[in-house]
Order: sequence, then structure tokens, then C-alpha cells
Amino acid sequence: MTDRIASEPFGRHRAGDVGTGILLDQNTPHKRERASLALRRWPPSQVVAVTFAVGIAVLAVAPLVNLIWIALQGDAEIWPHLAAHVIPEALRQTAWLLAGVAVVAAVIGVGTAWLVTTFDFPGRITFAWLLPLPLAIPTYIVAYVYVDILDAIGPVQSALRAVVGWRSPVDYWFPDVRSLPGAIFVMGFVLYPYVYLATRAMLQTQGASMRDAARVLGARPWTLARQITLPLARPALAVGVALVLLETLNDIGASEYLGVQTLTLSIFTTWLNRGSLPGAAQIACVMLVLVSVLIWLERYGRRWQSFTTPVQDSRIAARVVLAGRAGWGAAAACAMPVLLGFAVPFGYLLYQVVMRGLLIGFDPALIWHTVSTVVFAAAATALALALGFGAVLAVRLVPHPFIATCVTLGGIGYAIPGTVLALALLSPLVLIDDGLNWITRSVFGIGVGLVVAGSGAAVIIAYVTRFLAIATGFAQAGFARISTDFDDVARSLGAGPGHMVRTVHMPLAAPALWGAALLIFVDCLKELPATLLLRPLNVETLSTYIYQFATRGSFEEGSLAALLIVVVGIAPIMRITRFAELMPGTAGRDAERR
Repeated sequence: MTDRIASEPFGRHRAGDVGTGILLDQNTPHKRERASLALRRWPPSQVVAVTFAVGIAVLAVAPLVNLIWIALQGDAEIWPHLAAHVIPEALRQTAWLLAGVAVVAAVIGVGTAWLVTTFDFPGRITFAWLLPLPLAIPTYIVAYVYVDILDAIGPVQSALRAVVGWRSPVDYWFPDVRSLPGAIFVMGFVLYPYVYLATRAMLQTQGASMRDAARVLGARPWTLARQITLPLARPALAVGVALVLLETLNDIGASEYLGVQTLTLSIFTTWLNRGSLPGAAQIACVMLVLVSVLIWLERYGRRWQSFTTPVQDSRIAARVVLAGRAGWGAAAACAMPVLLGFAVPFGYLLYQVVMRGLLIGFDPALIWHTVSTVVFAAAATALALALGFGAVLAVRLVPHPFIATCVTLGGIGYAIPGTVLALALLSPLVLIDDGLNWITRSVFGIGVGLVVAGSGAAVIIAYVTRFLAIATGFAQAGFARISTDFDDVARSLGAGPGHMVRTVHMPLAAPALWGAALLIFVDCLKELPATLLLRPLNVETLSTYIYQFATRGSFEEGSLAALLIVVVGIAPIMRITRFAELMPGTAGRDAERR
């Protein structure tokens, strides 16, 4: 038998080689020796790169494979009921929720980004900083707040009855926030910053040549926006809306509290309330198909689009000054989403904390819940950063398609709703525990129990799997700004991969590292579905602590925990806004009179 042994290191094997390029007859001693020599030719950096790549791919793909396996087990008793009564209605409400939230978020996000980027009006700089702040508040907290405010016994309807003279809610009609339109309102005004940030970043990089040419031909600002500015910003709009839809699918607290039976909520109730794990997995697979369709539609919509700016067109279009009613109208349009998406919920939480004396007589258990939240979030953040930045470094040091593909697969976790992810991770975590127990029984004669699936490690693994895409995304953006010339110079001076990473890559990528750390940490603080399903017994985080009060109808008692989440989330959001304001070419613009 003729066999081929690769004589080149990984990443440079010849066409026709298979796998690592080593095919041999293990019964031939001479060939085994040659294979061992080929393996020894792999530098340690390549071994580490392959390890990172495979590990990240397994972290993302293994739960999905397990989910499909559970779904295929079937549930003969419950599946007909799910197919006839649960899934159709859940699909309908989920589709309407996604469509409504997408429209609200797109209109607000694109409109406000266009205003603060194109025009000068009273308070423009302030609004540019305030508009992203709703991202600091989880959707479920905003839902709890608006139900309290707009409910029949809330302050709004109570004041309305006092002013008009109505005696009870049956004397008038008032929109019910516990409804599908209410959920669309709440989620749209909380999630629009995804569209705002993406669209504004794109608008800030557009050159002035096309706008100047259109103005010379007599085009007004609205014509410029409709025919030039917004079409060029369409890729950013698609990305922002895709993020909004994924976050909407991930929600469970707001949709449950507002009475919207989404697919995510159906998974939760089927698993826990009906006790059917296969049934929940089957609904989860339906949701994964929906997520795949959303991602495909986003990419399909941009398949023929290419946007470039001439190199010589480095000028940024001057802002148009809006004076009088137009200026104040633009200010009011920017103030409304900030008011409804951030100021009202934040003010209500602060009011409840002060009026109920929660700072003085707070629940002592809240200290331990805060510690648990911070520990879980910090551990997941550190692990996600190590894996994400390590994976991107592996691609940089060993630019092989296999490694790049594995890193890409590792990012699909962000597209998986937390409820689905928790369901998919359950069996793999138990399998790990079984392996650990087999080892400890073989060595020490005693098992260790559920040390992974029954501890905080399960929550941390879920966080890392879900938010690893943030770390890899920031790492790719950070390393893209580091010229490969630095790597060549370091190698010519005799620096190895480890020394080059410590002295060149990490210092230059530090801003991206800190940005990713802040966002992952805050997202872990806010994550409810995965935490709710995977947390250890008798352990609460701030998000599950708030959820417990909300399910008992006394959300106000958890206002302090909600306020803690919001306050912590403000810092990274402001950091992102600061980077946006300091982008090259955005400062020092001259405004021109309309």
C-alpha cells in the first residue's frame, strides 16, 4: 500500500493531502517513525492554534447536536398537542412580535442616527450620548416598570380617573400594556440602540462628494436621506435589525409578563411545567430554523450590494443647522426614545428604591445574590475573552481555513436564545459529570456528584457559549488595526509567538479587550433565560432575584436589584458612545446654514 506523509507543517500541506496530511500503515515501524517526525515538526504555536479552533467549534456545535438528538427521541403523548395547539399560536405571536419590534427599532434607530449625524440642533451632542442608554436596561425590567405604571391601579390611570372624574376602569378605555402591542412597544424602545449605533457608525464614514453634488443640483435634506444616505446605510440597518430580532427571540421575562406566548416561552413551559424535555427540544429546533431563516434573509438582502468610498474623498459632509421649529422638532424626536426607553424606567426604579427605603432596610440576601452575579459574570467574561482573543490570535499566527472556519462556528452561540442553549447544554454537562465520577470512582472509590451540571459552572459555560461571539468580534476588529509588519519585525528580532503576543499584540489590542470585557460582563448580568434554567439550587442572581418578585406580583420589592443592573450597565454603553464620537473625521465639522 502506498501512503503519503506530509513533510510540511500544518497550514502549508500540498493539494491532495488529507486532514493533517498523515496517512500511514501503523504496522510498519519505519512509517511510524516518519509520522512521529512529521508531528514533531509542528511548532507549538500551531498545536495551540488547532486546540483553540477545535475547542471553540465543539463548544458551539456539541450543544446543537445534542438538542437535535433529544428532539429525535420524540414524545408520543405531547407532540400531537404541541403541533396542533402550541407551536402554531407561538409561531404566529413570535412572527408578529418580531415584525413589530423590527419596525419600531428600525424607525427610531435610523431616524435618530440620521438626525444627530446630519443636522445641528439644540442638544444634539447630549442626545448623541443619551440615545444608546436604553441598552443598559434589560427588556424584562422595562416590562415590569411599564406594567406598574400603566396598570389599572398604577399612577397614570389613577391620575386620569382623578382628573376626569371616572370611578373605575370600566368607565373608560385604556390601552393594555399586557398585550402583543405592549410587548412591541417595550422591546422596540429598549432595543433600538442596536440599529442606532450601527447606522450612525455607517453614516459617520460617508464622504461628502455625493451629498455635495446632490445639493448643487437642488436636492433637499429629505431627498438626500431617501436617495443617498439611507441606501448607503442599508448594510448597517440590516445588521442592527438582525441583532434586535435575535435579542427579541432570546427574551423570556418580558414576553411572559406581558402575556405573549412566544416560542421561547413555549420551550420554558413545555420543559418545566409539562415535564417534557423532548417536546421542549422539538420546539427549540423549530426556533433554530426560524433563527437560521432570519440570518439567511439578512445576508440574502445584501448579496449583491457593495459599498465603497473613493480614497480621495476624505471630507466628511458638513452638518446642516436646524433653527427654530425644525431644530426643536429634531430635539423632541431624539428626546422621546430616551425618555420612554431609559428615563422613565430608571426614574421609576430610583423612586421605588427611595420611597420603600430599600437602601436602608434591604434584604441581606441581596448581598449574596450580588456576589453570585458578579462571580458568574466575571468568570464567564475572563473565560470568553481568553477563548475569543486566543482564537483570533490563532487565526493570525496560523492563517489556515480550517482554523478560521472553527472560529466562525464558535460565534453561532450568540444567535441561540438562552432557553434553547440551556436545553442543549443539559445533556453534555451531565455527560461530563458522568466522566468525572467514573474517574474519581476508579481512583478514589467515591463519586463527586454533579460538579458541573449542578453548580455555577453550568451557568458560566452557558454565558461563554452565548457571548463568545462578542469577544471574537472585538478581537477581530482590534487585530485588524495591527499591521502584520509588526509581526514580521518581531520575528526578525527573534521573538517567538508567546513573546510577540505579550509585547506587541495585547498592548495594541487592549482597547478592544476592555470594550469586549465590559459588554460581556453587562450581558451576563442581564441574562435571564439561561440563568433561570441552569443556576444551582438555592442560588439566585440579580436577574433571577428580580424575576421571582415579578412572578409574585411584587416587582417593586426588587427595584434595588434592578437598579444595580442598570447602573452597572451604563458605563460600557457610555464607553461605546465615546468611541463613536471620537471616530476619525467626526470632529471639527463645519456646519452650513440650511
